[in-house]
Amino acid sequence: MAKVFSIFKNGNYTKLFLANLTSQMGTVIGLTAFMFYLLDRFSNQPSYATLNEMMYSLPTLFVFWLIGVLADRMDRQKIAIYTDWIRAILSICFLVSIWIGWIPLIFFIIFLRSAVQKFFFPAEQAIVQGILKENEYTTAAGLNQMVNSLFMLFGSALGAITYWTFGIEGAIIVDTISFVISALLLHACKIPENVRLPNGKNKLKDLQFSTVFKDFKDGMQYIFKNRLLFSLIIGFIVFGVVNGGFSVIPIFILKYKLAPDTYEQMSVILGIVFGIAVLIGSITASIIAQKVKLYKLIIWGLLVCGSFIALSSYTDSILIFFSLSFIVGLSLPFINVAIGGWLPKIVDPKMMGRVQGWLDPLMMLAQTITLGVIAATFPTIMNLRGLFWLVGGCTIMVGIFYAIVLPKFEKHKSTATAEHNVQEPSIS
Repeated sequence: MAKVFSIFKNGNYTKLFLANLTSQMGTVIGLTAFMFYLLDRFSNQPSYATLNEMMYSLPTLFVFWLIGVLADRMDRQKIAIYTDWIRAILSICFLVSIWIGWIPLIFFIIFLRSAVQKFFFPAEQAIVQGILKENEYTTAAGLNQMVNSLFMLFGSALGAITYWTFGIEGAIIVDTISFVISALLLHACKIPENVRLPNGKNKLKDLQFSTVFKDFKDGMQYIFKNRLLFSLIIGFIVFGVVNGGFSVIPIFILKYKLAPDTYEQMSVILGIVFGIAVLIGSITASIIAQKVKLYKLIIWGLLVCGSFIALSSYTDSILIFFSLSFIVGLSLPFINVAIGGWLPKIVDPKMMGRVQGWLDPLMMLAQTITLGVIAATFPTIMNLRGLFWLVGGCTIMVGIFYAIVLPKFEKHKSTATAEHNVQEPSIS
């Protein structure tokens, strides 16, 4: 455990970690508080709450082709700082729009704020790759997973408590302060120029559409030509399938099978159980990853996760279902930590922004397709057991695929590229 947290001796990483933490805090508090506000203020229009969720995810489809290019072309530190400052300003505009009470304006500002947020993570992760040593990448991935699990466990409660205590205005002010603190922490980092500007200095005005499109295409070709990288990114598609499936199928089995009269209360308890499991799994995976080959963590994580998702469909006991879900939550971080720790080792730092820029849209696409299949097939074509086997079966199949292809890639542990025979795309 001491070895895991020794990474915080790196002052730049500590500031980046805290900046990421406060930035996510602002996003979660604002999104959750506003959902409660919509449900209170417009209780007869639940579609507003759904639109709120859409305004958080939809911008990915509009900016995914640009975020990675900017993270590789422009100053990564400035991108991360500017996203925080812009979101702080948009939060103030958000507060004003709520006072005005015009719903279209409110959702438009939420859309803009979410679109700006998409630029933060690729730039921040590319900086992390540059300031850490190779043997620290897996630890950083584990800590990142730990933060995500904490927000999974306490995020909604944090937003709800802020809303109940300070109202929607107070929650948005907390939002704004969080973004400002994140920006100041990022500004305090002393990042070497070769990490901030891996491809040299470029000006925003010089980025024409043809240049952006070429860089975007280069990033896609880099992923497809790099067989190990392409294989690992399949794992993120699986996360989209699991996220999409697990956003609805636990509620379905509680409502239609295990607890028809108390499914709402049981779903809250399940969320707590799952969040605790992910948190424990994140800490455990970060420690084990120092001693076990990463591809083994990925393979066994996928096989265990998929198997217990499928087994969950056979139980008639809430206690057993919660126990099986706990094991699923425990296994997921092993996959995420291993993939997140492996990626920085095999991706050229000059291409890291474009690679990271592909991950979110791929996950979202897989999540959307999964939800679409579920919506189209349940309950007319596919029953509850079929849904669990759909998600669990996909996960098991990818685990088997990785068991076949990943061991031969273990030799690729250089920090340059996954395959030295792949020519680096030129950047002019």
